[in-house]
Amino acid sequence: MKILKKQIIKEIESLDVFLNTIRNNKRPKQMAFQDLDMASCEMELSEVQFSDCIFLGCRMSEKIQISLLQDHNLVFPPLNVPYNPYRAKLYTIDQLYKNYDWRKPESYLDTPDFKIYDYFNRKGRHYPDTIYETLAQKLHDHSITDAMMDLLEEVDENRIVAIMGGHRLGRDKEDYFKVVSIAKNLVEKGYLLLSGGGPGAMEATHLGAWMAGRPGNEVLTAINVLSEAPNYEHPSWLAKAFEVREKFPKQHMGMTDIGIPTWLYGHEQATPFAGLIAKYFENSVREEGLLALAFGGIIYTPGSAGTIQEIFQDATQNHYKSYDLASPMIFLNKNYWTNEKPVYPLLYKLAEGRDYQKWLGIYDEADLVLEHLDRFSQYVKS
Repeated sequence: MKILKKQIIKEIESLDVFLNTIRNNKRPKQMAFQDLDMASCEMELSEVQFSDCIFLGCRMSEKIQISLLQDHNLVFPPLNVPYNPYRAKLYTIDQLYKNYDWRKPESYLDTPDFKIYDYFNRKGRHYPDTIYETLAQKLHDHSITDAMMDLLEEVDENRIVAIMGGHRLGRDKEDYFKVVSIAKNLVEKGYLLLSGGGPGAMEATHLGAWMAGRPGNEVLTAINVLSEAPNYEHPSWLAKAFEVREKFPKQHMGMTDIGIPTWLYGHEQATPFAGLIAKYFENSVREEGLLALAFGGIIYTPGSAGTIQEIFQDATQNHYKSYDLASPMIFLNKNYWTNEKPVYPLLYKLAEGRDYQKWLGIYDEADLVLEHLDRFSQYVKS
């Protein structure tokens, strides 16, 4: 991807690759080593001359650490927090919800997701109580962005689509079903989906990706089960999602979707249907990245202040071509976006004379949304 090209010469996140590197090169330069346990290979480490390298959260003896610092390398040590500030990979649902049993909803309190959220709250939320906490959070969020960059570098940027919308959209609502249908079809067409990773329209996005390859009657059955706990405030919201996961294991393999939630809104649990989770502490970093990555377009479903903020943030990127390309902005539910929250007429007026006006669209039908995105995909290929 154009915006994701990195300047670092080489990043190493596997111990096997690290060992192979130092066995073939005794004087490594300008490399980054991330989250590696080097304790078992310190004898070999002592025979290597590193220079201008970065060691992020690598476990090593104090002797090796001092030697690296004396040779003008940067060493970021492990930190005493209940999360890894130097993650080399995005989260999976199994990692965030480890120890959770949907038949015992109270077990959520024993998951890493809850423990990190609880710690985040105790340490000050928006305003961490020490610079130690601030730094740990920033390092964590940097590692999440870096891990996502690694995943997306080889992805066709014009096939990345985000779906945005309200967290309160109920599982029993027509728009929820439409988002599931759109997302399912997009994944089956080879698109990669992004969302804010939470409940409502965000969950519908990932449910659609999860159900890709399955027949329509199974999708309806899944939504009926979920509708027994229609919104994220229902005590069984999370349990019903895991029940559906168990009843309908994911069939469509490969990277299909990424949820991008934040612990700032940790009371809204991350959807268990997301293929991968890029969870942040800092909401502004998460939002800007989510909008910037969706080169293939963004679909806006009904939402309130947060969604409207994202619309105009995205419009600004398109208006000034911040990333060299104006991408589709598609609105689902005509009445909502023209009458209840009349954003679309204002946006269309704002776009006059700009390239992105021709890629604005507003629809009630899921099929028309898909056709709009396919037209753009064909346009950028030509």
